[in-house]
Amino acid sequence: MVPINFHGRFWAIVALVFFLALWFLGPVMLPFLVGGAIAYFLDPVADRLERMGLSRIAATALITLAALVLFILLVLAVIPMLVSQLTALINAAPEISAKLTTQLITQFPELSDSTSTMRQTLAEIAQAIQAKGGSLAQGVISSLLSVVSALLFIVIVPVVAFYLLVDWDHMIERIDGLLPRAQAPTIRQIAREIDSVLAGFVRGQVTVCLALGAYYATALMAAGLQFGLVIGAFAGAITVIPYIGSLLGGALAIGLALYQFWGDWLQIGLIAFIFGFGQFIEGNVLTPRLVGKSVGLHPVWLMFALSVFGGLFGFVGMLVAVPLSATIGVLTRFVIARYQESRLYTGDTPGDEP
Repeated sequence: MVPINFHGRFWAIVALVFFLALWFLGPVMLPFLVGGAIAYFLDPVADRLERMGLSRIAATALITLAALVLFILLVLAVIPMLVSQLTALINAAPEISAKLTTQLITQFPELSDSTSTMRQTLAEIAQAIQAKGGSLAQGVISSLLSVVSALLFIVIVPVVAFYLLVDWDHMIERIDGLLPRAQAPTIRQIAREIDSVLAGFVRGQVTVCLALGAYYATALMAAGLQFGLVIGAFAGAITVIPYIGSLLGGALAIGLALYQFWGDWLQIGLIAFIFGFGQFIEGNVLTPRLVGKSVGLHPVWLMFALSVFGGLFGFVGMLVAVPLSATIGVLTRFVIARYQESRLYTGDTPGDEP
């Protein structure tokens, strides 16, 4: 029988090799990690197409074709408009701030006192936006373009995702065949729990973010709000942060509505209703059905993992933070369950009756 400390050393070495690879080969691993994440995300779709009668290759080809069409539509229509609106929004931020200040002073004359704390705060916010807005927009756009326009990244990711998606089930079988026979059932159980957490959170939360982003962008643009596409995309993207995301997105949209529709309270109320209805749908329909209530990945733990791994390994660390935090969480619950079954917790002696 293999001693327990041998298993501990083995998995410690595996973890050390993984983190050293992230540290030294992070930029090289990035396209492969992204491709693997895409393949994992789309594997249930391929499995469903197989159950409908398609072969694995045909299912993967159909998914790839749909993704290619969607990517072309994004590049030709959505992304240029999104970048344009983002640039215009940040360039217009000082004017928006100044107009809102004027309107607030009209409604609240005490703000006209230049020595008042609120007036000074508003002035400082306007100055900060004017000073940092342009550089922030340029930095965000250049970062996005550097990622999207990297030829190597664009070429490798689809190829890796395609081949991994084709061979996903075979790879799982090969990995299962390499598991230590004595520990295979336990490892399979832990792997199923990790997959359940990731499937519930990553696949579910990404779907929720995409659905809400599309809803917010479409509804805000239909309501006539300037920069509605940017606000909708931002609100959908930060929905991953419970409550905070919706509050930030709603506050930004209502602030812009006050700037654009000042005095037209019906229109401002419509913008508020759009966000309120979106939150109702997200909390009562989308999240319960797509994410579930017992995912086991606490938002605070997730933010901590994103901060730690992002600080240590950069963007690659943020990419692996979710699966690693899910893995650590499942392993922690497994260890706690084993501890509660042990004599150390129950206080039984070897001769006690169970």
